[in-house]
Amino acid sequence: MSPSQLKLNLVEGSVAFHFTPQSARELQTTIADLMERLKAVATKGVGGRPVPQQPMEYQYTGEVFLEIFCNPNIWASPFAAKVLITLRDDRIRLTTEAELTRLIEDVNQYLEQFD
Repeated sequence: MSPSQLKLNLVEGSVAFHFTPQSARELQTTIADLMERLKAVATKGVGGRPVPQQPMEYQYTGEVFLEIFCNPNIWASPFAAKVLITLRDDRIRLTTEAELTRLIEDVNQYLEQFD
């Protein structure tokens, strides 16, 4: 696997594709924002109800199209959260789930190559 490939470990299996360090940093920032939203949902608001949060939608267009989606309102904690991943090009389309914590680890590991 070349340094420009991001490997995402899925619930079953993995997928690797060309990705840029700049895009990985943008994804890392987007995930950090999602973590804050997940924490906000986990803490109860006024009247014991969590304040509804906006879903995370990340898109990358390069050699492939990558979309990552997560609705923070349906997960009890950041550690239980999963993301929906769509990866496609002109020949294939993959739609699957991945654990949020694993996605964070994969992006961090990818970025370690460039630091």
